[in-house]
Amino acid sequence: MDMDKNLPQNAYKRALIWLGGGHFINDIYTGVLNPIMPFIAAKIGISMAIATIILTISHIFSSLLQPLFGFFADNNVKRSFIFWGLILSSIFIPMSAMASKPLILVLFIIIGSIGSSLFHPQALGFASRFAKYSDAGKAMAVFVAMGTLGYSCGPIVSSAITQFLGMHRMPLMTVIGCIWALLMFSFVPKLSNSDQPVNKIDFKTAFKRILSNRKLNILNLIAMMKTMISSACFILLPFLWKSMGYKPFYIGMALFAFIFAGGIGSLISSNVEKRIGSANVFYISMISTLPLMILFVLTYRPHPTLSLVIFVIMGFVTMMATPVTMLMAQNVLPEYKSIISGFINGFSWGVVAIVMSMLGFVAENFGITNVLLFVAVIPAICSVLVKELFKD
Repeated sequence: MDMDKNLPQNAYKRALIWLGGGHFINDIYTGVLNPIMPFIAAKIGISMAIATIILTISHIFSSLLQPLFGFFADNNVKRSFIFWGLILSSIFIPMSAMASKPLILVLFIIIGSIGSSLFHPQALGFASRFAKYSDAGKAMAVFVAMGTLGYSCGPIVSSAITQFLGMHRMPLMTVIGCIWALLMFSFVPKLSNSDQPVNKIDFKTAFKRILSNRKLNILNLIAMMKTMISSACFILLPFLWKSMGYKPFYIGMALFAFIFAGGIGSLISSNVEKRIGSANVFYISMISTLPLMILFVLTYRPHPTLSLVIFVIMGFVTMMATPVTMLMAQNVLPEYKSIISGFINGFSWGVVAIVMSMLGFVAENFGITNVLLFVAVIPAICSVLVKELFKD
């Protein structure tokens, strides 16, 4: 079915539901490895430092390539990236838990992560096009929240399978992704000829305009700052909790609660933005993480339950500004929606992953909590960028 402006509004809403569901399921797979990586590392005999590098490889391939795939998606509005992206993620990420050697683990992670990198820019571009026929801010908030909620479910699903069924049962997760990909390909409308770009997008021109745009650069930096917090927590805290004797399911539940709260923050961000303004959403998201991280470090041993509550609140405020960032960035250069989505949703993660690839080595020498405190300081300092963002 081609997308036609004369279709009833419900048709666009149904399309957003299918895309949101695909985003939810795809991001389940992106969140499965973090809570069980300490146990995979123990099984195949690698250190925390090496395991951290492997996790960052996952972030690099699922994120850094997104602007490139976004370029192809903006030039070709067929739905193949959404379909094959979800298929690759659902097959190879669960298979990585069965790897017996580090090289096989890395290979499976790379292929599965490329699937996620394929899926996101085109899905976000499609969602933005469908959302323009309704409340764009609310629609984008729901779409982003679905991905965040899916990411939150990944840790709880993988940790439950690991603890109660065994890691060798992880490929059971493949079924739901493959089935949804087939259904989504059948029911998400194609774009009509009128939605095709009139002029093919030139690669050099597009990237030059995006990378030289001051407002987009600030939004990319803000996205990176927030990504640093969630990445550091997701990579390092499972090792901290495992060293304290916690089981996989507890670790998975903690990460689930963190990201689930972030999904709720994303979901309500549109309403919060209307009440207090975009700038204040950014300030709250960037500054409050530091005092929350200090409280977490002070309480995680003597008061573990309280520290978990603080950790969950941190997830809520960290991700609250994500939909606001995405929609604002897409509105700067709307002709490059998929490419910009790739930068905000993917490239920022990839750059942070490269920077943090040595995180495990630093944490082994200076302590996990010291690294987390240092990481939390950076967004608070960089909150001065928000004033520059709204200078115009």
